[in-house]
Amino acid sequence: MKSIQGRTAVITGAASGFGLEVAKVAASEGMRVVLADVEVKALEEAELLVRALGAETLAVRTDVSQAASVEALASATLERFGAPHFVFNNAGVGAGGLIWENSAADWEWVFGVNVMGVAHGVRVFTPMMLKAASEDASYEGHITNTASMAGLQSAPAVGVYNASKCAVVGLTETLFHDLSLVTTQIGVSLLCPGMVPTGIERSERNRHTTASLPLTMSQQVAKYMSTQAMRAAKTSASDVALMVMQALRDKQFYVITHPKALQSVQMRMEDILQGRSPTDPFAQYPGVREQLRAALNPP
Repeated sequence: MKSIQGRTAVITGAASGFGLEVAKVAASEGMRVVLADVEVKALEEAELLVRALGAETLAVRTDVSQAASVEALASATLERFGAPHFVFNNAGVGAGGLIWENSAADWEWVFGVNVMGVAHGVRVFTPMMLKAASEDASYEGHITNTASMAGLQSAPAVGVYNASKCAVVGLTETLFHDLSLVTTQIGVSLLCPGMVPTGIERSERNRHTTASLPLTMSQQVAKYMSTQAMRAAKTSASDVALMVMQALRDKQFYVITHPKALQSVQMRMEDILQGRSPTDPFAQYPGVREQLRAALNPP
């Protein structure tokens, strides 16, 4: 996009993490910002913060896993600001543990938010943007979907999350190809962050049901290791927000926040090409696999 001032951004998961930081950058650069999140109080606080930066705002409580909720978000956006120019399908949740220990409810929850949330955003907003483009040759649009490095590699003990993010990678790459068949006015980016403190490790607070089974040992271990890695991370959510906005300007598709992690992606590609079994994705991080194995197999 050549210019973003005065344009409209729609951001899901806008009350925290990448969503909030992107909303702040968008506001500071003169965009109108539609904030969507499932947490009402946090959403209200986020809107006040973004509005204080001088942006026109609209906050819509949205459960991205529900088609009707995302459709209501789109209707509210269209009524207030017209078709958006930037859509950031970003809301996400996490779950870990040995893959056979995840319940049906775990799978439904994670895929409902991480995959269907993106699918609903693409399904609802893309036609609005295409219509705007067909009516105005100067219209520029961009869609960014949040996946993860987990969508490009397959680390152990986070299988449900990995699978959901692999789906987002495939969905977004296909969106890029599909849009290229019909327009040059709408760009696409795929955000694949590594470990960044965003609060996703506390996403259980937003599950539809409050009752849940006690965490298994592997789920406790996965949650602990994820939390520790987040705390040690040097890249911040605000750093990632700047990358997202720069990719929008440059029409950059892959947004990789931790280039070093691409070594494990390359190993995975070589495994596939050479027909060999998957290489340990922790190979470049000595001791991690041993720590995980020891925790899962106490004396």
